[in-house]
Amino acid sequence: MSEIEKESTEAEQPEELAEPIRDEALAEEKPASKQQSVARSAGVVSIAVMFSRVLGLVREIVFAHFFGVGFINDAFQVAFRIPNVLRDLFAEGALSAAFVKVFTDYQIHKSEKEAWRLASLVLNGLAVVLSVITIIGIVFSKQFVDLIADGFSPEKAALATTLTQIMFPFILLVALAAVAMGVLNTRGIFGVPASASTVFNICSIAFGLAFAYWLSGGSWVRSIDENLVPDSAAQWAIVGMAIGTLIGGAAQFLMQVPSLIKVGFRFIPELSFTDPGVKRVMALMGPAIIGTSAVQVNVLVNTFFVSGIDGGISWLGYAFRLMQFPIGLFGVAVGTASVPVLSRMASEGRMQDFRNTLSSSISLVFLMTLPSACGLIVLGEPIIRLLYSNGGMFRESDVPMAAWALSGYAIGLTGYAAIKVLSPAFYALDDAKTPMMIALVSIVVNVVASYFLMKVLTGVLVTETTPSGIGHVGVALATSCVALVNFFALAWFMRGKIKRLNGREIFASFIKIAIASAVMSVVAYFSFHYLTEQFPVKHFSTRLIEAFVPIGLAGIAFVIAAKILRVSELEKLFVSLSRKLGRGSRA
Repeated sequence: MSEIEKESTEAEQPEELAEPIRDEALAEEKPASKQQSVARSAGVVSIAVMFSRVLGLVREIVFAHFFGVGFINDAFQVAFRIPNVLRDLFAEGALSAAFVKVFTDYQIHKSEKEAWRLASLVLNGLAVVLSVITIIGIVFSKQFVDLIADGFSPEKAALATTLTQIMFPFILLVALAAVAMGVLNTRGIFGVPASASTVFNICSIAFGLAFAYWLSGGSWVRSIDENLVPDSAAQWAIVGMAIGTLIGGAAQFLMQVPSLIKVGFRFIPELSFTDPGVKRVMALMGPAIIGTSAVQVNVLVNTFFVSGIDGGISWLGYAFRLMQFPIGLFGVAVGTASVPVLSRMASEGRMQDFRNTLSSSISLVFLMTLPSACGLIVLGEPIIRLLYSNGGMFRESDVPMAAWALSGYAIGLTGYAAIKVLSPAFYALDDAKTPMMIALVSIVVNVVASYFLMKVLTGVLVTETTPSGIGHVGVALATSCVALVNFFALAWFMRGKIKRLNGREIFASFIKIAIASAVMSVVAYFSFHYLTEQFPVKHFSTRLIEAFVPIGLAGIAFVIAAKILRVSELEKLFVSLSRKLGRGSRA
């Protein structure tokens, strides 16, 4: 990761992010370079996030192998969901967007010293506030679990409560990491903060398994019926995984500290909630708490609805992790890279550049996520079978149930990823209320959609092993509906706010990418079913072939179709890649 960081720092810093731009004429000379800079920065973040998402999948594979679907994993998913959603509410989304905006303004309009003082005040205030929230969360964990997992048995709820109490401090650790990420991003360093999640996954896996084996006495009994109350060894094992998760959260912050010191941050033992900069961050962050986290709030709603379905939370959890892979790899990457650039353009009043950069970023998200969504829908079953069903506690009967959930989530994947770009763009314009109001409406939409879609699908594909049918897929579809509604509403209001959003260009790109994705889906579907007929016996090697051969053929088909349709975003990526390769070969 040091090489990625070095490249990011050297390539991006002189151009726009390392020092505040104070010469307006110089800033206007290269307006087009800003869009290219977002693409390059997004590439750096994508590489780092790719490692994180791969290790995140490894983490899920570990859980699938050792804990499968049912009692143990359901309890862990609920326990981790509470601090994880609070993290999205108070930390990564709202805090990063609000802090980057104010910190960037301080760099441009004030002094470096005042900017660093603001960073220290925000860190200190955050530590105090979230420490209090953590204590409250630990004390009232039982009530929180009972609220969002109403369908849990008393034994499962008790285990989820214990795990929640262990992992609640995670919110504090990751919030501190979010501030560090915001500081480093505004200084042109994207590789290190994007790699923090990689460190989290490595530490949570390594320490989690170590503590699991130590606390359980070296092994635990795997029950044939995973919905029965497990033995004490198995429960101690999942406690070990919770401890590992907490250690991973601490590592996520600590690994960024050396880079913070390197760019000039110095800790100041001062606390003030009345400081003008802190009040600005809080004012932006308040509405942003809802505005950036509608989907995550809806996850809690979905948990409530499916808590009565044995294995439902686990199926949704494994599917959601796969859906998060392209979102993190592309949506978060583009959003992370564009936020500092858009914030600077807004602060300098360069609205034409703001409009072009935002539109280009949205089209880039479409290019990266629309084919990903189609691929997950068509090839969800072989991918899940390959990753999770390999002789552990994840049964073959769980594969189609998780695949159905993945399809439900994937429908809204593109909208979900585009929100990661659009919401922070409002904060760059000092408007946090619009995303908040849209998010409030979308939460209501989710509750209604979840209830009715789950009710309808509960009667579909009912068997002895799945008495609730595919009811859990209803909440996945509701999440997609919310993401799409949220995206269209944000785009509509952004268009009104900046007068124009280059809508024709975005729509033209979307249509071309959709056609190329449709071609890709056809190739993926028929190649997978052909291979399924050729390999009736499912060994690990055949699972590899059934997953990766269709993915490879589909990828080639997409690129060819996109080239024929002249998708400009793909051409830009190829040009950027060839330049990087050419620069690397000359070096």
